[in-house]
Amino acid sequence: MYKTVHYTSEDRMCDLVSEHYAVLQIMSRFGLSLGFGDRTIGEVCTDQNVDASTFLAVVNLLLGSGQYPLSDDDISVATLTQYLKNAHRYFLDFRLPSIRRKLIEAVDCSLSDVSFAIMRYYDEYVAELQKHMAYEEQTVFPYVESLLAGDPQSDYSIDIFRSLHDKVADHLRELKQIIIKYYPVRSSNELNDALFDIFTCEQELTAHNRVEDDLFIVAVEQLAARVEQIPKNKPESENLSAREKEIIVCVVKGLTNKEIADELCISAHTVITHRRNIAAKLQIHSAAGLTIYAIVNKLVELNDIKETITRE
Repeated sequence: MYKTVHYTSEDRMCDLVSEHYAVLQIMSRFGLSLGFGDRTIGEVCTDQNVDASTFLAVVNLLLGSGQYPLSDDDISVATLTQYLKNAHRYFLDFRLPSIRRKLIEAVDCSLSDVSFAIMRYYDEYVAELQKHMAYEEQTVFPYVESLLAGDPQSDYSIDIFRSLHDKVADHLRELKQIIIKYYPVRSSNELNDALFDIFTCEQELTAHNRVEDDLFIVAVEQLAARVEQIPKNKPESENLSAREKEIIVCVVKGLTNKEIADELCISAHTVITHRRNIAAKLQIHSAAGLTIYAIVNKLVELNDIKETITRE
């Protein structure tokens, strides 16, 4: 039984791996390589361009010492998203195909209907898991990446993922029990080996769920809250000063620069300066263009300028 220890960036990576060899799986999903000598966890992560706080959050959570409130500095959402993507590749491309090969060697489908049913059950489970992870790849991760880019998708929320988040290890646990209780043959090294891998995969999927539930969803919620607080770019009309809006209205009504100056009690030179600034901000240089802009942004009513439009 592992002892519960809270690791920090000052601990040596070699000590972490020696005391908890299951951390090797975590390292591979973060893309961390071996051969780190006596360097600390912080140094190894920095050398290999991995966010140390995120790595430690996952490690401490899965070792049983990570039940603490997360702050915005604890998790890099981008790093954690890549970790989850790598975990998907591990399960779908390596772990689950490996278990299937071992099951085929251990249960002869030509000799037993139960053997055939076991393989069918397993294949159906894998298909469900593929569908579940495809949803994350095609919907959840793009949403998170849009948050990271500061341009969130308006039609999605991480709450949807929480409500649809299946416990992906449950069916594997059931298959394990079926084989143990009902497979009608004498135990063999091949079958026991396959069962051992199913036990291990069940634990790995449970750990995967914990990372998603306790770290990923929480971190994405915090990211979404921060993005919502970022001021959006103001519409162009709000970038104009009150005086510039007054001048646009005058231009739209057909007044000359001198008439505008007299109307607003400013000099003609000031009017020209304002009009130059308006053109630079809006990239609109014609009176007709300013008329459309003024109508769209409700600076004038159409009825107010019909006479001017007819006259032109």
